[in-house]
Amino acid sequence: MKKMTLGQHFVELRRRVIWAFLFFVGSAIIGWYFSPLLQKFLTLPLLKIWENGTLLYTGVADGLMIRLSLSILFALFVTTPFIIWQVWAFVGPGLHKNEKNFLAPILLVSPILFLTGCAFAFFVLFPFIFGFFVDLNQNTPVPSIFLPAVKDYLAFSISLLKVFGVAFQLPLILVLLNRCGVLSKYNVIKMRRYAIVFIVIIAAVLTPPDIVSQIFLALPMWGLFEISILFMKDDKN
Repeated sequence: MKKMTLGQHFVELRRRVIWAFLFFVGSAIIGWYFSPLLQKFLTLPLLKIWENGTLLYTGVADGLMIRLSLSILFALFVTTPFIIWQVWAFVGPGLHKNEKNFLAPILLVSPILFLTGCAFAFFVLFPFIFGFFVDLNQNTPVPSIFLPAVKDYLAFSISLLKVFGVAFQLPLILVLLNRCGVLSKYNVIKMRRYAIVFIVIIAAVLTPPDIVSQIFLALPMWGLFEISILFMKDDKN
């Protein structure tokens, strides 16, 4: 393979950045038309539990800002795989075979784990947590009306999806540190009890101040921690 000069690398990098930017802009435009469906999809867990529920628009520009933010969210979701591919296409030719074999599974597994975490939060956590909140807010000791703001609900839901998506990267990080020689399997097993306490603390910090969401984050993180040990190399020293 012919080696490229530094200038040619910069030209190639600029070309791929421009393509990624154009892809993002195009995805955002498409996302503008899909944002009502995305909003309906994200609101579904709440409305399935809360019969005849009504969400509130508190500002004149709420509809516009919500649609713009969902368009950007859609663009980020669609563009990320394209960006990963562009990064791989740029750095891949300069990597050795063993480096490719090391990085390729990471680039493939990381998005899968992120989507798995989001799916777990959406289909497993949301029905429980929103049922808990609806019941709590509708059974207050004083007369009240439960009318959650649309932007607050969407911000809360999306933040939880992000938290679970990132949290599900735990096994990938641990295995990566192990394969790099930074973290030995023996030490991970030895520090298991402290790791579980750390997971509980992280779950308490990242999730809302309710025990339901904290448990639903801590338990899968603990399971992923145990699974990651199975994929670590044994320490022979």
